[in-house]
Amino acid sequence: MKEIKAIIRPAKLRDIAEELHAIDGMPGVTVSEIKGFGKGKAKNAKDKILYEMVDFIPRVKLEVVVDDEMVDEVVNVIQKYAHTGNTGDGKIFISTIDDVVKIRTNERGKDAI
Repeated sequence: MKEIKAIIRPAKLRDIAEELHAIDGMPGVTVSEIKGFGKGKAKNAKDKILYEMVDFIPRVKLEVVVDDEMVDEVVNVIQKYAHTGNTGDGKIFISTIDDVVKIRTNERGKDAI
């Protein structure tokens, strides 16, 4: 199992969510509103937020845990629909998940996602 985290532009969320929803067997996605900065430190960003003298840019974080076989398909969808070609398009992080426990049923592993 892999966890895929993607930091994307808020304006791209709808398209990405629609395409992820269309993937057969997609277990679900968690979405969080976040803010941060990259190498450019948000100095010239049009949508920046000033918080205690530090510039941040609003972004959305998607998180999903999938079987190894689904990773490429999910990453490709995010890459395709998040891409604008401009600085600040975001990042995709892929991590290995050792185990998952479904709280309601106590299922573990693949059955829990």
